[in-house]
Amino acid sequence: YRVVEAFEQVLASYTGAPYVIAIDSCTAALHLVCQYLKVREVEMPRLSYVGVPASILNAGGSVKFRDEDWQGIYQLAPYPIFDAARRFTSDMYMPGTFMCLSFHWTKHLQIGRGGAILCDDPVAAAWLQRASFDGRKRGTTPDMDKELSRGWHYYMTPNLAAQGLMLMSGIHEHNPDLPRSDYPDLSTLKAFQ
Repeated sequence: YRVVEAFEQVLASYTGAPYVIAIDSCTAALHLVCQYLKVREVEMPRLSYVGVPASILNAGGSVKFRDEDWQGIYQLAPYPIFDAARRFTSDMYMPGTFMCLSFHWTKHLQIGRGGAILCDDPVAAAWLQRASFDGRKRGTTPDMDKELSRGWHYYMTPNLAAQGLMLMSGIHEHNPDLPRSDYPDLSTLKAFQ
């Protein structure tokens, strides 16, 4: 998993985040952070990606929708969680937050799949990294890890990290936020009522 760690180091240098946890999607990133912070009621824009409220609900929280004309990034209030799936630019990290990124093919870093969590809390970073790797230390088997805990199968694979490293070599220093696109009004969907 050295290539995953190398990718995380490049992302940390680019974004300004002290800690980066590369995982398999932005949705997984949001779910893990919601789990870590033990969210209750979370307020978010009604126009967003369907995976965001699903992540909140799957972490045991509830969703309250708000009207917000956002672009690039928005907060899952009142928590320091930011869905930054449509932002990727140098020095973007905001101290004291958990910023969740997407590397979907429609985003700036077009790996096709993958995401990352940016944070500045070493305890949280260690928990998030272990939780994303089935509750064990990266690169170990369950029987090898004496501190095995509850986790999820959300880790980024080495081949995706290698592709990310290659793409980072050509990334612009500054990228404009991507438009919100044509997200549906999630407040009207039965799954989130």
